[in-house]
Amino acid sequence: MTARHLVTARLVMSPVGGADLRDLVGLKADPLAFAQMLGGVRSAHRTAEELAEDIQAWGEFGFGMWAVRARSGGRFCGVTGLMHRPDGRGVALRFAFRPEARGVGLASEAAHAALVYAHEVAGLTRVIAVAREENFSSRTVLGAIGMAEADRFMRHGILLLIYQSVRQG
Repeated sequence: MTARHLVTARLVMSPVGGADLRDLVGLKADPLAFAQMLGGVRSAHRTAEELAEDIQAWGEFGFGMWAVRARSGGRFCGVTGLMHRPDGRGVALRFAFRPEARGVGLASEAAHAALVYAHEVAGLTRVIAVAREENFSSRTVLGAIGMAEADRFMRHGILLLIYQSVRQG
């Protein structure tokens, strides 16, 4: 792990940048990858706007979204990162992976690295994550990295669970 670039056993995570736009457009337009994210699937135009916001977040807060690639071969797997939730609930851990990159623990590996960064590098005491009650895959990832369910709320008739990680000491 060096500064903002993170390396795990199988992944390389770099702050998102202009070179990632094509991969991000593909990911965020795919309902299998992005339908359950806040705001749902995105147009190419909206993805470009969000990329600009994500780049700005790194400069402003010292954290943001990472493009996640396989260490072996550099294949784009998805994204993970930290963002201020628009509802004011706090800084949230987010992740979305291409369908072909799921089921082998990559999301847990990337999310864990992002959570360690949040606490140890960015100095965040509390990090949350929000998952739909029926999104067992995301809930499994959140539990695997040590986050615990802390609250629930309804949005547009959908039950959402808030998980949290609180740095001790």
